[in-house]
Amino acid sequence: MLTLRKKIAVAFLLALGGTIAHAASQPAAKDIVIVHGALVDGSGWRAIHDILTKDGFHVTIVQEPLTGLADDVDATKRILDQQNGPVVLVGHSYGGSVITEAGADPKVSALVYVSALQPDVGEASGQLLSKFAAPNDAMRATPDKYFYIPAAKFRATYAEDLPAPEAQFLADSQQPLAQKAMATPITVAAWRTKPSYAILTTEDRVISPQLQRWMYQRSGAKVTEVAGSHASFISQPAAVARVIETAATQTN
Repeated sequence: MLTLRKKIAVAFLLALGGTIAHAASQPAAKDIVIVHGALVDGSGWRAIHDILTKDGFHVTIVQEPLTGLADDVDATKRILDQQNGPVVLVGHSYGGSVITEAGADPKVSALVYVSALQPDVGEASGQLLSKFAAPNDAMRATPDKYFYIPAAKFRATYAEDLPAPEAQFLADSQQPLAQKAMATPITVAAWRTKPSYAILTTEDRVISPQLQRWMYQRSGAKVTEVAGSHASFISQPAAVARVIETAATQTN
């Protein structure tokens, strides 16, 4: 009888172990929320959306108003409220500041920074940008204090690795960013308590590669370097999607 009991126990443990192994092989997060950066909207993420969706993820893209950090965080929280969780929260450029604050949401299990700002508590986006000057100073401000890049300088500054017509469309469809968004300090840094992943774009002329490296080393983010411009999410969607999927799969 004892032998039979042992056999049953061993069989049970083997079956349980197989179940655990199978569960561990599944993505820990199925929901991906993407926060675009300044000057653009969420439509540039179409290729990444399609890759992630094909691979079984549920993807939602936040369309921030870019009128202020609080407004943009609120827009992100409205989308997070619609998710079942856990969520991988992705931010590009200024969107990194947004996800740093909004990422405190308990549904968020990991953060992905794509050529993105990664401020700490008390730091403002503009303050970080001044730490290492951007390679290109083409940014200008409207009379009502919104940042933009003159169309003639947009491709060389933002999207040098995109075909000229595509870069021109981005220039002609710019969504300017309120200066006050860049001046507002962060009140919480989600990366301090949650795993973060980062794509460092080595040819970036908007956010200095030096600044990216400094921020990501400070946070302990898992860094992937991409030889691309600030628009790598358009020019190299497969590389960016791969990092997002890694963050989803490895999240506990």
